[in-house]
Amino acid sequence: MRAIFLGLWFLLNVYSGFSQLQKEVEPPFHIKTAAFFQDGKMVLPMFQLNDNFHFEFDDLHGDEADYYFEIVHCDYDWKKSELAKAEYLNGVDGQRIQDYLTSFNTVQLYCHYRMPFPNRFMSFRVSGNYIIQILNSDREVVFSRKFVIYEDRVSVPMVIKRPRTLKDIEYKQNVEFSIKSQDILFQAPLQNVKVWLLKNGDFKTGITNIKPQYTIGNDLIYRYDKETQFWGGNEYRFFENKDIRAANNFIAKIESKETYIAYLYPDNARANQPYTYAPDVNGIYQVQNLNSQNNAVEADYAWVYFRLVAPTYMGNDGVYINGMFNNWSLAPEFKMDYNTEGGYFEKALILKQGFTNYQYVIASENGKIDYENAPDGNFYQTENNYFALVYYRENGQRYDRIIGKGSASSIDISN
Repeated sequence: MRAIFLGLWFLLNVYSGFSQLQKEVEPPFHIKTAAFFQDGKMVLPMFQLNDNFHFEFDDLHGDEADYYFEIVHCDYDWKKSELAKAEYLNGVDGQRIQDYLTSFNTVQLYCHYRMPFPNRFMSFRVSGNYIIQILNSDREVVFSRKFVIYEDRVSVPMVIKRPRTLKDIEYKQNVEFSIKSQDILFQAPLQNVKVWLLKNGDFKTGITNIKPQYTIGNDLIYRYDKETQFWGGNEYRFFENKDIRAANNFIAKIESKETYIAYLYPDNARANQPYTYAPDVNGIYQVQNLNSQNNAVEADYAWVYFRLVAPTYMGNDGVYINGMFNNWSLAPEFKMDYNTEGGYFEKALILKQGFTNYQYVIASENGKIDYENAPDGNFYQTENNYFALVYYRENGQRYDRIIGKGSASSIDISN
């Protein structure tokens, strides 16, 4: 009887471990510029199986602390998959990160850590959703990041169209797409095929659980209206401090004290203004120091002061600054404070120098973003990049593969 009880207890604990939702752990204040890189550039964390890429971050303590990494494989809904580690990795994880350098010729001291994938310890065996966890010397999770590995087994043609409903036609963008394959004969596609739609690569704001509207042979067609709509938003704002001592491109002035300080010109809310075409890079962030040879360790940090003039907005929700530079985070660190005397929102963030796209969003404490009342408004003309990740689990298979990725830009939006 005792053996049966222990067996049931073990099975329940294993099952609960598999069913637990895997959420990203926000990095502490001293961890900055945590991102994925490919060919020397910061990129969205979507990679084809067997691609080469890096995960990198800075520790502002600069004490060359020991960090370790672990890889977790997840299902479509970001719950830990049933696969054992040996089934999704060749080799082992849990290794200490050995590639790190201390910053050189910078005012702000930091230590830069870099992990290539695949590496001499491991490579990926299967596609799917993944989380990389960074651990300290006590094997406690310091922070984590999501990324995806996909296969090129299907094509996903996509078009961006204006909504069909008059109340949304000026403010939203609709994604229509299909899934086509020459070598996969889909089994029960209504149950086995799943899609994740992303706007500008922001994992926190995707649309999920969309079933094919109908099929033509082996092609799956998605021509919904309301179910695949995104708020158009507005073009991202930007500033550039590649030369950290120069005030240019929306920087009003620079000061040099314990660290560099950059004061941006005040931003005015644009919700009630006409749309203006101002090309952006859809939230992308690139580290660069014009006077260095190795941006990873020679780019400096600066305190950047933001101001948003939006006196008509004083709701219960908070105003946040985000973009790729902070993984579109809504952590308290990025919540703006309201200056009652000046009538504006303000915040100072410490950021690595380069080219930074950013946006202002309104969100509740539980992380729900109010897109409809965005400080900068919503316009169907806004240029956004959209992605569709296609998941497939054959009958009897124990994990969700990602068999393809599609992309499209709303610059060619049509009626």
